[in-house]
Amino acid sequence: MRRQLLLFLTSVISCFIISVKAQTVPPHVPESVVFAGQKIVFDRADLRERMDRELIAFTYSHNMSTLMIKRANRLFPEIEPILKRMGVPDDFKYLMVIESNLDPQAVSGAGAAGLWQFTQATGREYGLEVNANIDERYNTVKATEAACKFLLKAYGKYQNWMTVAASYNGGQQGMDRRIEQQHQTDAMDMWLVDETSRYMFRVIAAKMMFENPALFGFHFKREDLYPYIPIREQIKITDPVEDLVKFAEDHGITYADLKRANLWLRETKLNNKSPRTYYIDIPDVKAQYYNPSKTKIHNPAWVK
Repeated sequence: MRRQLLLFLTSVISCFIISVKAQTVPPHVPESVVFAGQKIVFDRADLRERMDRELIAFTYSHNMSTLMIKRANRLFPEIEPILKRMGVPDDFKYLMVIESNLDPQAVSGAGAAGLWQFTQATGREYGLEVNANIDERYNTVKATEAACKFLLKAYGKYQNWMTVAASYNGGQQGMDRRIEQQHQTDAMDMWLVDETSRYMFRVIAAKMMFENPALFGFHFKREDLYPYIPIREQIKITDPVEDLVKFAEDHGITYADLKRANLWLRETKLNNKSPRTYYIDIPDVKAQYYNPSKTKIHNPAWVK
């Protein structure tokens, strides 16, 4: 009996020690952060508590937070130069993080698609071709350029980057109504629907986590990060392509390779009746095989 009791107590103590070691403590809400050059001070109770909620959510959403950082190592090298070229603050890549969890094939229940989660109507409004054959919401470069156009248009109107971020979620027409109704220009000071209200703080929380994942309990090695897969060549297309499977084979890759590099191609042919000019990416298939020694770490803070 004594031996059984001793074994039981030992087991309980061991479980307690393991649970204590496994605890993840969410980071404290900082006094302030800078987002897109704009200083945000968390000295008001509602601001501090809204920030706290999102920091806790990121800390304990282990599976998705882990995946997002892994994916960022592949995607950020392509996204950041576009933001810079278009004149959009680099911090807006974290808006993309919140929109799609960095899943290029993400589709919402409302039909928004791609990394930047454009609806069909908004995508077309900002110059994307969207139909059954071609859907440029899945084209990383073109969708990012379209998102930049939206963000710059919104900034021209609001002159406040956090209000711009809120308008990406709630729409510019909705933001215009809130500004008129509430006589405020900073979305942080407005009463918004819960999704949009949380959205701004989720973007800030993403920035904080990506800049210091160890603070959130995430630790990575080089081999954990997804490598960037370079493009071997771009093929200029001005005519229809009747068979993309054969097109892929003619260029030394499989149709699956072609699709992964060109998600915007939605069928096994390219109609191109207009005609328009398209560029089809041919990936470097050798680079698709994992070789951790060659994986470039995009942000040294991710590996400690």
